Amino acid sequence: MQSHQLRSPSGSRKRRKIVGRGRGTGHGKRCGRGQTGQNSRSGRGVMLGYEGGQMSLLRRLPKVGFNSKWPAEYQIVDVAALNCFDNGAVVNPDSLKDARLIKTLHRPVKILSDGAMTKKLTVQAHRFSKAAQDKITKAGGTAEVLTRPSASPRGEQTVK
Repeated sequence: MQSHQLRSPSGSRKRRKIVGRGRGTGHGKRCGRGQTGQNSRSGRGVMLGYEGGQMSLLRRLPKVGFNSKWPAEYQIVDVAALNCFDNGAVVNPDSLKDARLIKTLHRPVKILSDGAMTKKLTVQAHRFSKAAQDKITKAGGTAEVLTRPSASPRGEQTVK
């Protein structure tokens, strides 16, 4: 079989409905939109979530929680990834960026405990999980917490 012999299965390619071409077509006069009213006119129709004047569901539900406009999005680094550094090295966000373990210096770094720690390192990050801190200290290293940069409304990072 060649490409010019291929045919799509019957019923897979439907013909476009042509409306407004007289009553004999079955789609004349009101063009399949039902009777007159808001939905028969051109444009948007009924607004999304509108319930006919009843208080909308979104307004009936209680307001819960808080979402910050500028959340602190941590860059995650696993303990196993830190084994690429030399024994006794100081691992900070600059060295993590040079090793391509994080993308930017403008977002805080968090160390998680996935994997095994085999080297004695001094790790400096903005946050550590409890298990990651334990793994670093058991390997003979130290975990130092850095002050977290706070995000400003314009997306710039400032150090406290």
